[in-house]
Amino acid sequence: MGTLVRVTVYTRDERAAGAAFRAAFDRISELDRILSDYRADSEMNEVTRVAVGRAVPVSRDLFTVLAASQNLAEATGGAFDITQGPVIRLWREARKTGRVPETAALQDAGRRSGFRKLHVNERHRTVTLDSPGMALDVGAIGKGYAASEAIDALRRQGVRSALVAISGDLAFGEAPPGQRGWRIRLQSDDPPIAGVPDVLDLTNAAVSTAGSREQHIDIDGRRYSHIIDPRSGLGLTDDITVTVVAPRGLDADGLDTAVSVLGVERGLALIESRPNVAALIIRRTSTGPTAIQSSRFAELARTLTMPSMF
Repeated sequence: MGTLVRVTVYTRDERAAGAAFRAAFDRISELDRILSDYRADSEMNEVTRVAVGRAVPVSRDLFTVLAASQNLAEATGGAFDITQGPVIRLWREARKTGRVPETAALQDAGRRSGFRKLHVNERHRTVTLDSPGMALDVGAIGKGYAASEAIDALRRQGVRSALVAISGDLAFGEAPPGQRGWRIRLQSDDPPIAGVPDVLDLTNAAVSTAGSREQHIDIDGRRYSHIIDPRSGLGLTDDITVTVVAPRGLDADGLDTAVSVLGVERGLALIESRPNVAALIIRRTSTGPTAIQSSRFAELARTLTMPSMF
């Protein structure tokens, strides 16, 4: 999926650890072959080529991710949109050339995008696309799904205490031996932001973070995030970092991107509408950083820990 993966396990011996690592990485490799837009031979890319104007059956994993993506797109009025692949590819090229994509190219890519041009049929587990030249990109939700699926693979190996990190998407099981939970760092600002804990101790959950700090392009004194606003086709220019805690990576990963595009007010409303989901939004301006917490995140910050969410 175009990124690195780290797996941490606690097991009784080295042999058990080796078997656990193989199970986790095998599951992630399987999902890479299904979901990666970097692979021409991935199931998702193949379906995108052949499902124009006709319903095509897909695997359980691909359907799960596409259906969840479309549900989130509906809930956000298209602020989250996995059909922005043509636009995202223009911005990937922009990171190489150092130039904002041409307006005409963005308009053409926009005409080949739009979540309402993708249709999923739950009864038959099929996918249909309306237009040729479309491209799907599940980078904003697929890595979180893969992280939680790898944790499930480890559980089937009898490994209860583990962490899987795929870029900014984390999934974890029970706490490491002798610990309250997995210590998830929240603060990167110096000095630290008042009212925000440095770390949370979490178990059996997922955490995803989206922002422009790690992935961006600076052009003519302006910073563009790798997160695209589907309304304009441009990378976000607000310096905003969103961290979401949820039971599963499929939820946490998509929501951090959706909140980034929606903005603070609408993004918080979306988070508050979802049970067992918490979010921290950090917005940085010329006057300094500001932290906005959802009600459930404020509860986490008070206790500094979260019980099992499964």
